[in-house]
Amino acid sequence: MSAAALLDDESSVVAQPKWLNTILKGDCVAALETLPDKSVDVIFADPPYNLQLEGELFRPDQSKVDAVDDHWDQFDSFAAYDAFTRAWLLAARRVLKPNGTIWVIGSYHNIFRVGASLQDLGFWILNDVVWRKTNPMPNFRGRRFQNAHETMIWASRDQKGKGYTFNYDALKASNDDVQMRSDWLFPICTGNERLKNEKGDKLHPTQKPEALLARVMLASTKPGDVVLDPFFGSGTTGAVAKRLGRNFVGVEREQAYIDAANERIDAVRPMNLADLEGMPSKRAEPRVAFVSLLDAGVMKPGTMLYDSKKRWAARVRADGTLAVGDTAGSIHKVGAVVQGLDACNGWTFWHYERSGGLTQIDELRRIARLGMERAGA
Repeated sequence: MSAAALLDDESSVVAQPKWLNTILKGDCVAALETLPDKSVDVIFADPPYNLQLEGELFRPDQSKVDAVDDHWDQFDSFAAYDAFTRAWLLAARRVLKPNGTIWVIGSYHNIFRVGASLQDLGFWILNDVVWRKTNPMPNFRGRRFQNAHETMIWASRDQKGKGYTFNYDALKASNDDVQMRSDWLFPICTGNERLKNEKGDKLHPTQKPEALLARVMLASTKPGDVVLDPFFGSGTTGAVAKRLGRNFVGVEREQAYIDAANERIDAVRPMNLADLEGMPSKRAEPRVAFVSLLDAGVMKPGTMLYDSKKRWAARVRADGTLAVGDTAGSIHKVGAVVQGLDACNGWTFWHYERSGGLTQIDELRRIARLGMERAGA
């Protein structure tokens, strides 16, 4: 059975939808109508760029450039392209979960028009991410700057879509504990990763590198999420989704691309579950106020707290505030005041005595949070 065939596990308690991990053949708008409302977590869309090429393009040595000149990338006018864009975005928005997000990639030929349509239809833009290419195609005519990047728009379903997935802490940790920036450096798809046809030519003119799709999924999905690609092409989205323990559904109308994508995805081996376990996000953890430590009984009123060098001592009051002399307030405010600072993270500044030493009160917050999670289980 191909990777695009139904995953039918009869031993599974919950039956998988028939469309899951399949490639739907046909026009993207018509095919998306077969999917249920609010059924996918994330959309990655690589729509036609409408490149507006005028004539053939040749290198200085007069060899022809294998540019994108396929019929599916050609539109009669900007108005026709805009109508096409609105149609597929509306279809995509219907199947996107309320807390889902969409990624759309494009070049200067189309991305600004797509961005305007996204906003007109109610999507809420979160970021534009620039994919900088380490090995871009030269500008052979020498009349413009070399096109060395493409732009991705990342958007939530609407302005109220606050619960979307963003694995901020994992991205930061993987980036040497520095916030992940919105400019990503990857080479274009070359070498063994580039699919070829029987003539040895590129199978698909705009095949995206797997590293790019992996970054997208690791940033905005969780294992088990469903990723929709309405312009599936050579199947990069499906291959990466399978490897990373995500589900996919693709839409493609060209049978040659479907056949190649199925073969490609069939060859992918999913990663071990242990390797897919993501770094927990602090933003997703239950909020624990300092007074919760008293409520949970892990700290008592009258307890003395200290900074790491015991320069200052504060007494815990019954209402969850701290007092140092005439100063009283939250763990953060009092910590800032005694240091003469504008702000302070009280959870890491204040310590309590334990076994003859000092331990951050953040350890007590962790214990309280575990209790809250177990109570809610």
